[in-house]
Amino acid sequence: MFIYLLRRVVFALVLVFTVSSASLLLTRAAPGDYATSDGLRGGRERMKVMRERYGLDRPVLEQYLRWLGGAIRLDFGYSLAYDRPVTDLIPERAANTALLAMTALLVATVVGLPLGVVAGSRRGGLLAGSVRLASVVLLSLPPLLTSLFLVFVAARTGWLPIGGIGTASHLVIPAAALGLPIAALFERLQAQAMQEVIGQPYVLAALARGVPRSRILWRDGLKAALRPVASVYGLVVATLLSGSFAVETVTSWPGLGRLMLEALQARDVFLVAGCAATGSLFLACGTLLSDVALAVVDPRARE
Repeated sequence: MFIYLLRRVVFALVLVFTVSSASLLLTRAAPGDYATSDGLRGGRERMKVMRERYGLDRPVLEQYLRWLGGAIRLDFGYSLAYDRPVTDLIPERAANTALLAMTALLVATVVGLPLGVVAGSRRGGLLAGSVRLASVVLLSLPPLLTSLFLVFVAARTGWLPIGGIGTASHLVIPAAALGLPIAALFERLQAQAMQEVIGQPYVLAALARGVPRSRILWRDGLKAALRPVASVYGLVVATLLSGSFAVETVTSWPGLGRLMLEALQARDVFLVAGCAATGSLFLACGTLLSDVALAVVDPRARE
């Protein structure tokens, strides 16, 4: 087990290094830079001064090696747009993204798993058909359209606030936009697994002995059918924590995804690299969480 965890830690470090380095180099390789986007108002002389101030006039390799030396010491440099250390900006936004992600995951779990049991335990019927149809629609819609639809409904009705962070009501729109498609994914996986579990000999034997069907479904069947969901649970967590450009931008949620988009628009190379490193770290930790969850649900996977 120790060797397995050690391999995962090494994988996480390599992933963070690769993604952050590639993000910084690709952003610098693109035409223009932060001085170009911000210095147009002051002319060429202002752009020259800004390039010298931020070191953007130096070769890309030299900039990368200086950044890498600082990153080894967990110093990801200064944000050009915010004029603050990157390590100060990212925790603030990552905390907002974590709050949104955990709320969306709770919505997806509470809604998706029970509906999966209901749809998977019934061959037909209006309820099961409606659940399947809703899941297919939610899985087919991209997050951008889901966010726009919920924002439109909130704007027309005035029931919920749009944008910003404050009371719990500000969480409803972005959490629903992120959580409902994940709930549809959980429902489909759980329903398919439940259909297979119901046909197992031990389930049929329990029914023949007179064990209540509801008890079999919600106690034994639910646990036995959790394997497919557990195998993707950690990856879903990592995806949510990494931030969603579309949802956070449309709903004006000040999270990591929106910060990454602002950094890309401003050509803030060091902030882009820091956001990418944080997202890749979430992805690596989520993969490990998925493997652990699968081992807990299915003892056969522990080997």
